[in-house]
Amino acid sequence: MPCSMRTLSAIVHAFADNLLIRAADVVLKERRRLVLVPRETLLHAGHCKMLYEACLMGAIVFPPVSAFYTRPASVADIIDNTVSRVLDLYGIDTGITRRWPDLRRAPGDVGGEEIEVD
Repeated sequence: MPCSMRTLSAIVHAFADNLLIRAADVVLKERRRLVLVPRETLLHAGHCKMLYEACLMGAIVFPPVSAFYTRPASVADIIDNTVSRVLDLYGIDTGITRRWPDLRRAPGDVGGEEIEVD
């Protein structure tokens, strides 16, 4: 994390010329979970095609998109949320990300009245 377009291209085309690409190749071959977090924007059609092909091969594409519904108070909160959501895909609960039922409460509230989330 992050995954460059060069690395994505090597993964999609099975060009395993280094340990990172070889490991991704083996993960896909063994039908294990491979999460790719692309770093580039803007994307052109070639990038989108490679992301699509990676999905067809079994990879999970996770763009690092900010989740503003969690009401982050800092850039660190946004980064923590993204990292924790990626780790969730591997079954690792960091305890950082508030779960959906917890989002009905204002940040810092332990109990009390529920609030509406937009």
